[in-house]
Amino acid sequence: MNQNTVYNFTIDAEHAGLRADGVLSQLFEEASRSYIQKLIESGCVFCDGKPMLSKKEKLKEGSEVRIELPPAVPCEAVPQDIPLDIVYEDAHLVVVNKPKGMVVHPAPGNPDGTLVNGLLHHCGALSLINGVERPGIVHRIDKDTSGLLVCAKSDEAHRGLTEQLASHSCTRQYRGVAFYAFKEASGTVDAPIGRDPANRLRMAVVPGGKEP
Repeated sequence: MNQNTVYNFTIDAEHAGLRADGVLSQLFEEASRSYIQKLIESGCVFCDGKPMLSKKEKLKEGSEVRIELPPAVPCEAVPQDIPLDIVYEDAHLVVVNKPKGMVVHPAPGNPDGTLVNGLLHHCGALSLINGVERPGIVHRIDKDTSGLLVCAKSDEAHRGLTEQLASHSCTRQYRGVAFYAFKEASGTVDAPIGRDPANRLRMAVVPGGKEP
C-alpha cells in the first residue's frame, strides 16, 4: 500500500497572521495556490495536529503545519499548441527560451499548459527516460526564472546530455539581480548553497549545501 508523502513546515513571524493557502503555496514551492486549496478541502492539511478547516485560516507563529499528499497518479503529458521561443533545433535536441511564469513539466496543481505540453505539440515525440510526465526534460529551471533549456528528442540524446552535465563538460550560466550595492567590483562565491533555514523562500550559504 502506498504511503502519503508528508511535508512539515513551522510558521515563522514573517508569515504569521496570513492566510493559510497563500503562505503554504509559497513554502511548498511545487504546489500552486489552487492545489493547496484542494488539499485543505480534502483534509490533507493539518495545523498543530488538527485538520485545517478553511483555506482562509490565519496562521500563528510557531504553528506546525503538515501536508499529506495522496499517492501520486501518473499524468501523461498531452500535446498543446503553446507558443514557444525556439532558439536552436536539430534532429536530436531542441533549445527553448522558457519565459518567466511557465512551468517546465506537469506536476500537482499544474497538469497542463507547461513547456512539455508545448514541446510535444511542436516536436511530436521526445525522450521518455524521465517518464511520460517529463518527456525530454534533462534539466529544469524554476517557474519564475527565464532562460534556455536543452531538451532531448531521443533517449540517446538524453543520455549524452545527462553525461555532459554530470562530467561538467558543458556549463550553465545564470544572471541574477542584486537589490543592494556591493563594495567589490567582482568576486566569486565558492561555498555550499542551500535552502535558508530561516526563510525557505530564499537560498543562502549553509553547511551541507550543494557545492558550486
